Amino acid sequence: MPRKAEKDDETVADTLQTNEQQHNSAHDEIVELNRMLGEVLTYLSDDEVEEIDIEYLLKNTEGLREWWDGFRERNRKSIEKEIMKSLGSLPIKELESIREQIKAKI
Repeated sequence: MPRKAEKDDETVADTLQTNEQQHNSAHDEIVELNRMLGEVLTYLSDDEVEEIDIEYLLKNTEGLREWWDGFRERNRKSIEKEIMKSLGSLPIKELESIREQIKAKI
């Protein structure tokens, strides 16, 4: 029986270590997101900025483009579902145009 107890202790220790690593990773991500949000809001609140330039923000806010690309990829399925729902209401001419665009990409 002592061997089983040792294995259980190791499993609990591994689980606790994994949970702590996940917590630290989540905390680091929150800190990084707060930094990027601060930079974006600083830019948006600048009275000298007459036109919001998203490309400027993505280029000049460290990590923002990578986060944005990842965010878009994580939401890919919902975008696909949204498109599928909207296809039913499109006229045939528009559907054919979309099909041609897809064929051109493949």
